[in-house]
Amino acid sequence: MPATAPNLFTPVTLGPLTLPNRIVMAPLTRSRAGAGDAPGPINAEYYGQRAGAGLIISEASQISPQGKGYAWTPGIYSDAQVSGWRMVTEAVHAKGGRIFAQLWHVGRISHPSLQPDGALPVAPSAVRPEGQAFTEHGFQPLPTPRALALEEIPGIVAQYRHAAEAANRAGFDGVEIHAANGYLIDQFLRDRTNRRSDAYGGPVENRARFGLEVVAAVTGVWGGERTGIRIAPVSPSNDIADSAPAQTFGHFVAALNGFGLAYLHVVEGATRGPREVEVDGRPFDFMALRRGFRGLYMANNGYDLGLAQTALREGRADLIAFGRPFIANPDLVERLRRGAALNEPDAATFYGGDARGYTDYPALAAE
Repeated sequence: MPATAPNLFTPVTLGPLTLPNRIVMAPLTRSRAGAGDAPGPINAEYYGQRAGAGLIISEASQISPQGKGYAWTPGIYSDAQVSGWRMVTEAVHAKGGRIFAQLWHVGRISHPSLQPDGALPVAPSAVRPEGQAFTEHGFQPLPTPRALALEEIPGIVAQYRHAAEAANRAGFDGVEIHAANGYLIDQFLRDRTNRRSDAYGGPVENRARFGLEVVAAVTGVWGGERTGIRIAPVSPSNDIADSAPAQTFGHFVAALNGFGLAYLHVVEGATRGPREVEVDGRPFDFMALRRGFRGLYMANNGYDLGLAQTALREGRADLIAFGRPFIANPDLVERLRRGAALNEPDAATFYGGDARGYTDYPALAAE
């Protein structure tokens, strides 16, 4: 490869932004929102500590009360939530960082105790997922969801638009649409979870319709240049699957080109699991998606320094998203730059709790 091949520390242009490095803090659910599902000062401190990332993508934030699927996760629809997120964005910007909000509707991956008036979660079809919901009363089995009526779908698209507007008021630099890991947009896309026979089900053109309507709504607020999207074509997260993922996601990604998105964020393999996932006896070809997308390609899943540098050098990615390493290493960029050892994360403090395992991991200078 030529000597000019980029590495993790080469600046890159992302829409109107210039990122000083290609290290992205991936969205990480930490379940530490306060009253009214609003961020508070501790969340501002946490994100501010990690502002050395070229780009931070916020933890997934529900677009409405119905979109919530886990205890103590933040929303991005109320005035209180906007005020809380403004504390976060100001903390990141004060340290010279950049941050996008991730917009989230969990669909069927929820529980009545997390839903308004104890209602059932909603989904494209009434197909019960295997698994458990993380509620304020511990883990509880996921129920069979209620299938959305056709006339309800435009209202959910409007909720995405409202959340995008809320993110703008909160001072974010852009937004990422969460279309991965078995949540609502993914549930519409994949044929295990979408059994509809109307305009939103059946052939891939119909199954992609909801996601593309969401993208149209969000880019109507932010423009494509400040909007990204996350997909996970072969991840089985939250009991999701598709009979022909190459065709499904090839169609979806090609259609996304019409919106001029800033980036495509791809979970390569199984979320938090193996990178190599076979489809019909062959490894899934993520590079087909890279070739088919006109914006920047952000790779995610199991990357370390060596794997990330190789992917950039060989042209297999433009940006690399790191997840769990950012939990335990607020100064991850500097550690990677120096080749320094990384702190090990404490899994017992991943979800819920206080500052312990959240804002108390040491930076290099403090060790």
